[in-house]
Amino acid sequence: MSSLPRRVKSRTKAPISEELPSFLNLTSESEEEEEEWEPKSKIVRAPCLPKKTEAKAKKAAAPQLTVSRKTVKKVAIKEEMDVSLPIAPIEGNKMQLLKPKEENVGTKPKSLNRMPEVPKKMEINSFQGKNQNNLVSDEKPSTSVPVVKEEKCEKEFAFDEPPSKKIKLNACPEGKPVKTRGGNKIKEEFEMNWDIVQTLSEITNVEPWVCANLIRLFQEENTIPFIARYRKELINNLEADTLREVQQTLEELRTVAKKTHTMIQKLKKEGKLSSCLLKGLLNCRTLEELDHVSAPYKTGSKGTKAQRAKQLGLEPAALSLLHNPVELNLFSYIRRNTKGLANIQEVEAGVQHILADIFAKDEGTLDFIRKLCQKRYISIQSTLAKVSSKNGKEKDIDKFQLYHEFSCNIKNIQHHQILAINRGENLKILTVKVNIPDGVKNEFCWWCVNERWRPKQFLKPEFMRLLRSSVEDSYKRLIYPLLCREFRSKLTSDAEKESVMMFGRNLRQLLLTSPVRGRTLMGVDPGYKYGCKLAIISPTSQILHTDVVHLHSGQGFREAEKIKGLLLQYNCSTVVIGNGKACRETEAYFADLIMKKYFAPLDVVYCIVSEAGASIYSVSPEASKEMPDLDPNLRSAVSIARRVQDPLAELVKIEPKHIGVGMYQHDVSQTLLKATLDSVVEECVSFVGVDINICSEILLRHIAGLNTNRAKNIIEWREKNGPFINREQLKEVKGLGPKTFQQCAGFIRFNQEYIKTFCSNKKNELGSRALLTKAGAPGKKKSKLTSYASQQPNPLDQTCIHPESYNIAMRFLSLIGGNANDIGKSDMQQKVNVVIQKEGLEGTAKRLNTTVHTLQLIIDGLTQPEGYDIRTDFDKPDFKRSIVCFEDLSVGAVLTGKVENATPFGVFVDIGVGKSGLIPVQNITEAKLSKVKKRRSLGLGPGERVEVKVLNVDIPRLRITLDLIRVL
Repeated sequence: MSSLPRRVKSRTKAPISEELPSFLNLTSESEEEEEEWEPKSKIVRAPCLPKKTEAKAKKAAAPQLTVSRKTVKKVAIKEEMDVSLPIAPIEGNKMQLLKPKEENVGTKPKSLNRMPEVPKKMEINSFQGKNQNNLVSDEKPSTSVPVVKEEKCEKEFAFDEPPSKKIKLNACPEGKPVKTRGGNKIKEEFEMNWDIVQTLSEITNVEPWVCANLIRLFQEENTIPFIARYRKELINNLEADTLREVQQTLEELRTVAKKTHTMIQKLKKEGKLSSCLLKGLLNCRTLEELDHVSAPYKTGSKGTKAQRAKQLGLEPAALSLLHNPVELNLFSYIRRNTKGLANIQEVEAGVQHILADIFAKDEGTLDFIRKLCQKRYISIQSTLAKVSSKNGKEKDIDKFQLYHEFSCNIKNIQHHQILAINRGENLKILTVKVNIPDGVKNEFCWWCVNERWRPKQFLKPEFMRLLRSSVEDSYKRLIYPLLCREFRSKLTSDAEKESVMMFGRNLRQLLLTSPVRGRTLMGVDPGYKYGCKLAIISPTSQILHTDVVHLHSGQGFREAEKIKGLLLQYNCSTVVIGNGKACRETEAYFADLIMKKYFAPLDVVYCIVSEAGASIYSVSPEASKEMPDLDPNLRSAVSIARRVQDPLAELVKIEPKHIGVGMYQHDVSQTLLKATLDSVVEECVSFVGVDINICSEILLRHIAGLNTNRAKNIIEWREKNGPFINREQLKEVKGLGPKTFQQCAGFIRFNQEYIKTFCSNKKNELGSRALLTKAGAPGKKKSKLTSYASQQPNPLDQTCIHPESYNIAMRFLSLIGGNANDIGKSDMQQKVNVVIQKEGLEGTAKRLNTTVHTLQLIIDGLTQPEGYDIRTDFDKPDFKRSIVCFEDLSVGAVLTGKVENATPFGVFVDIGVGKSGLIPVQNITEAKLSKVKKRRSLGLGPGERVEVKVLNVDIPRLRITLDLIRVL
């Protein structure tokens, strides 16, 4: 049998060919010694398929639907690029989640569209409905603005939402299940015998109605940040991590369905597809199950023992033994001159192989053995491989010392232990196996003989012996290897997912580190031979000075004068030191000068920051474009300083996997890792928001809905036309269609003071030009500056409120008696509190015909102060003046430190001694964590400040064990 794929749940897109782990190379057929056997062509007959089965398979494959999707996708792209599409004013308010009348809930609302009536299919399949709309709109010319306005009138324009979306939003004001004609059932491109909504719900533990909504939202190309913030009522307020998990699981299920139908079409062409095989294929939910069912029929397979026996004509005998054993006569199948039928022993062996194959492919039998294993103690065991003990390097072998004699229940084994075992097995240092107790085999065999496969009639003793042998053969040769592969694959898949999710959580914590504003910083990239690189940057990230000093080559005193002069010249009192090579010596150098008050009158402090990825960034095209005249070695010092000033803006320039806050990141699916980390970066940048008029192209491309080309177009528009006045102007940018605008608009900010000043200057300039024209100045073509006369700043653009909710926000302001110009002021908070205390949040939302989640978002946007940054809730870097040596540590000492990395087995904390200490995971309890901060999980994340107690100091191995006292 061919080997199985490496993992089930680690793909987000089409599977990529990767080297298979050794545990998936287990074979379920012990038949290597019989490879020279070839079946006789005279005996072989291609199975004939019933007509009904053919029709069913053809319908399931649905090849025409694939072609239709490809066509529609092109149309959608064309419509996205059409910048002449008008966007309706906010007063239309079609995107609001209006609460329908009771009699209309669950029924088809009146048509809101401006197009011909759509076929009824659209009510069931929202994706098809969207395609129909796009196809119709594509028939009209897109270059004529009046024609497009007729097609999408301003009052009815709703960001190109398909009718099914409106049905969903209107019927679900409180986040309850969507009442549509098809319920939670969603028609997929490749239909299986299982419902995708129900299966997705079982795997992810998310309610079915939420899964149904998410499938539709993902089909409509909504991004995770947009869904998490602006569609909370449809997803039951799930967090972004859960949304990513659902999205990845959905892609895995669709991959299984797609590969299954590809296999069905292939087997059908080859004439190997039977009704029983078709049912087995359509029941598969994982790639392991699919491979188990289809492996014997793949091209190039020499055939299993069961297939060879069937080709010899023994299948009727096997079926007769189960259903009509009284009339069975095995001696009638003997053919003296035919290999495999020469004597009664060969005939019995052939029947046994067929029966074993039937048992191993039966869904009920496999379900029973799986449930049986869940109740028993199944362990995974690793031992030192004999080959590695002779030929392996001692250093590599010692790394896996904990797993030389290791055994653990598969229910209790930790994710990092699985990844370590897999790595040791791939390096051929460890031998790994799954132990299933003999009690499982005995109970399974008894159940098969006496219940599941008990013959309908009395069996002769020799037939009963044959049946028992077949069950034991099926378990040993087919079912046991399958179970081992399933256990290993499930453990590996879960471990990889946890590793990737842990990486994502650490990355989010690092990206959301609170920025240090208003300081001039000196970045130091430590080094020995080539010296320490210095870079002084202004509070606005401008490079003021760069230099190189040699602190560790006997010139420290002389270089101290230069450093002091630079700090005094630029009034810089904060030093940022990278944690790379020579970091410890550089830290001691600055700490000594600070203790001696060498830099007086400046009160200088320093902090240590991770420089992971700084060297890679310094030679990247982005760094060359940003700092063309600067040496690459000095660019890293600039990057180190900017990581403290604005961590998010600087770290997005580096590929996430190079930031160095993961675990076993090279052993997991790189496709899954990249997709998850990119999604986390997009989430962080979007939730923090960007000022459209000052942000860089690199930061802008990570906003939800935008990409490299769209970010570039926004920058080009800004350089050509001047700053953006309001969010509506984004629609004028090339490539930003209605869908893109919907996804990105809520995450883009505008500095109102800057906009007002700019508009005032432009009005004065336009006024002076008008006076010149009246005085007889020569006429000129209309200036592009006239466009600013009609553009007005919108105070709501500085908030997190989405343009689709502006109408509700204005009605809420009228209700509380507020003014949009007072956003973020204390008066606004007081007015909001008065109304909410009087009517309550739900009552106010009902009065405004909106949802509680939307109203809460509007309240947050109106009451948050101008320039509010969600990162203020997170920790800032830990600034220090002195240093502690490793030798100074003693058991029981209480210290403060900063979390550097978090893993499933514990948290590494930098306590300022040059070596991180480990807080074991059992020492991190809920009682010790801060209850003031909002937490996504019990775990600590990079950047958090903690108070710890030293439990153990191992000086020879440089290991420090800590206990968590509290989070600062």
